[in-house]
Parts: sequence; C-alpha cells; structure tokens
Amino acid sequence: MNSAKVGFTSWGLQAPIAKAIEANGWTEPTEIQREAIPLARQGSDVVGQARTGSGKTGAFGIPILEKCTPQGEPQAIVLCPTRELAVQVAEEMDSLQGDKGLSIQTVYGGTDLEKQAKRLNQGADIVVGTPGRVIDMTKRGHLNLEGISLFCLDEADRMLDMGFFPDVLWIFEQTTNREQTLLFSATFPQEVLDAADEFMSDAAHVMSDDMEVEIPEIDQYAIKIGRANKLWALGRIICRMNEADQMLVFANTKRMVEILSERLGKFRIRAIGLHGDLGQGKREKIIESFKEGRESIVIATDVAARGLDVDGITHVVNYDLPDDTESYVHRIGRTGRMGRKGEAWSFVTREDQPQIEKISSTWNMTIPIVDAPPLPKGVERDPIRKREDWDEVSDAFGMVKIRLSIGKSDSTKRALADWITNQARIPDIVIGEISQSDNETDVEIHVEKVAYVIGVIKAREFNGVSLSPIIVEA
Repeated sequence: MNSAKVGFTSWGLQAPIAKAIEANGWTEPTEIQREAIPLARQGSDVVGQARTGSGKTGAFGIPILEKCTPQGEPQAIVLCPTRELAVQVAEEMDSLQGDKGLSIQTVYGGTDLEKQAKRLNQGADIVVGTPGRVIDMTKRGHLNLEGISLFCLDEADRMLDMGFFPDVLWIFEQTTNREQTLLFSATFPQEVLDAADEFMSDAAHVMSDDMEVEIPEIDQYAIKIGRANKLWALGRIICRMNEADQMLVFANTKRMVEILSERLGKFRIRAIGLHGDLGQGKREKIIESFKEGRESIVIATDVAARGLDVDGITHVVNYDLPDDTESYVHRIGRTGRMGRKGEAWSFVTREDQPQIEKISSTWNMTIPIVDAPPLPKGVERDPIRKREDWDEVSDAFGMVKIRLSIGKSDSTKRALADWITNQARIPDIVIGEISQSDNETDVEIHVEKVAYVIGVIKAREFNGVSLSPIIVEA
C-alpha cells in the first residue's frame, strides 16, 4: 500500500466514528492503522504485527465499530489475554464509537459473574473478554456466539504463551456465522503462525515497520550465575536498597513466583508474589499497596505485571531471562521513570548466554557482565548464603577443571593421576584430561566427586608440596 501520509478524513469513515477520532485528537493513522484498516474495512481477514502502544486497538477497533449496528445482539468478539487489556480495549473502542450507540461489554474472570451476566442479558453488540469467562458465559446461556460475524484475537503471542489456545479454538468454533477474522500480535513465533493457519486460510499479513522499542536510559547489568546462587545474588542487590527504593523481580512461571516469595520469606525478606492465579481482589490490593509504597518488593510474571505502572520502581531484576527480546525491554522500562535513576539486573546462567547476546544485539545495547555487587558498608554477612555450584563450572560432559600449582618439571601426568586416585580412593574414570605447563597442571574431575577430591588435595601434600587447587571456569 502507498506509504504516503494518509489522514483519517480521506477514508470516509462513518460520521460518529470520524467525529470521535477527531475529538480524540487523532489526525494521521499510525503505521499499523494505515496498513490494516483499509483491508479490514473491505472485509479481508488480517494478521497484523504491531507492538503495544502502536495504535493496534484502533487498527482493529475502527473496522469492528463500523461493521456493527446497535441491535443488542453480539456481532463481534475481541479476545484478550488479561482482564486489564480487555478493559483497556473496551474503553478505547467506546471512545472511538462516539455517539453511534453500540453496547460494548467486557467479560472477564475474577469478578462478579452475575453482574456481567445481567449486563449481557440487557444486550451487547460487541463483547471484549478473556477466553475462560467467555466460555463460561456461553455455556451458561448468557452469551450467544452464533450471531458473531467478526472474530478478533488481540495479543495472540501472549495468549498462546499462556496456554489459552484450546479455549480460543473452542470459542472460534462456536462462531459458526463468522465472516471475518482479525489477529494481532507483537511477535510471531512459529506457534502463532501455526495458530493463524487454524483460524484463517487466506489472510492479508501486515506489519508495522515501527517495531522499534524505546530503550530506557537506565543502568543495566548482567550477572553470570548458576541457578543455585541466583537467590544469593538477589539477596546482595536487595541489601543495597535504600528505604524508599522499590523492586520488581521477574520470574517466568507462576510456580517460580511462589517459590521465590516463599524462599525470601524464610530469610526474613518480605516479597509479594503476583501471578495470574490470584483472585482479582487480592491482585488489586497488592498493586495498590505497591503503588502507595507500602510494599518494597514484588515478584511477578510478565502477564501479571501488565498494567503495573509504578513510578517509584528503582530496581528491576530478571531472575529468569524472558523468552522473547521485546519482553526484556518492557521489563526494564518499569524503572527509571519520571527522570529518576533506575537499575536493571539480569541473572545469566550458562544456558542463558545466547539469549542475553540476542537481546543485546537485537536492541543494540551494551549489557556489561559484572560480579554480584559487594555488600554495603557496615554489613558483614550475606542475607542469603552462597552455595557451591559445581554444575555451573562443569563442562558439557560434567567435568570440572581444577588448576594445581605444580608443572612438568615436578611430575608426570600419569604420576599425578595415580596419586589423586590413590589418595581420594576414586576410580580412574573420575579423572578426565590433564594438561601441563612448566608451572601449572590442569586436571578435569567429574562433577559428582570434585568437591570431595578438592578437599582431599587440600589436606595432603604431593612429594612434600602443597598443590593449592583452584577452580578454572568452564
């Protein structure tokens, strides 16, 4: 399509919608709106790629509003992954319809089912909801999907991440008189493309070139750390926080959110978990107390953190690195707001190394690899003790390299290997490659025996010489 500047007025939109767009102060469509709206208005199925904040609600909302008429029967459905997004989409669509008189109803879990049912029974032209509650309302007879002619899926990537796919498919299959399908997503991993094929066969694919994300100017650090010591590193960062500081910690699963808040609690560090299984009332209370500064540390999944806009967040910690690069930017953007100083820390295990490199190169960022920060002045002891983590220093074959302070002139490889096996009473197979220089010898020991072998070597002398074993990072 011609990428010359197009104004909303050139499309001849329905009068109430055109008036509302003008009242909202919109003059020129965003890129995704310019690409998607004309196709959707013609009745084409559309797969659109656009990030949050790029005007995608308008891109699918305007064609839906034009197609529906005030008749009190559902004609269009928009499915969203979270309650917050459903509310946001419904509000924006309502502001875009002007005085057209359409009834736009939200249907989502975690709130009074009877009230929602009553509103649906009074008549709805457009339904915006989350899959679980939409299915519930349909099965209870409060929502009839047969009259739906337009089906829209917003944030498809997130919905499929959350395992909603069977629910979405169930709803889709109930819309037997569907004439048009719109699917919008910020990213298109293979499973989203596969899902799109389930929903439509001949869709127009449009993509906003404006997929750039604003990178917040905050201090970013990555700590190379094994799984066993992530909690220790988190304790280090927490004990350096000032009284007014607030921290948002990201974990990739609800289970990890629960484990983390529980483990920190055992070390007398108060941290509140926030994830999708919490009741809406409890969730709102947590967000409110975090906004008001009554809670200092919240641990959340990406989905649960949506709508969590707290200007006072000073620290973001990626306890788990996100699976997609854009989520990283959204996460770290939670800090350093309103011109305040902010810092973002990412824990990088050996398996995470390719992902942190991908994040850095995708967004052209430098994320320095640093050690965990030192204890603050006056603090003698770590809030959480560091553990030996042999897995992190072992190679792909489970071997750990230790360096001994004797070289070629002091011993042959064979003599040294025999001495270690005899002293530690271990089979030969526990010892791997041995390499020597004039002054040092590197010996590989299997991960299961390495702690014990190091203990033995430290306690004995080889031909009257102490070997001072040290670990060589894999």
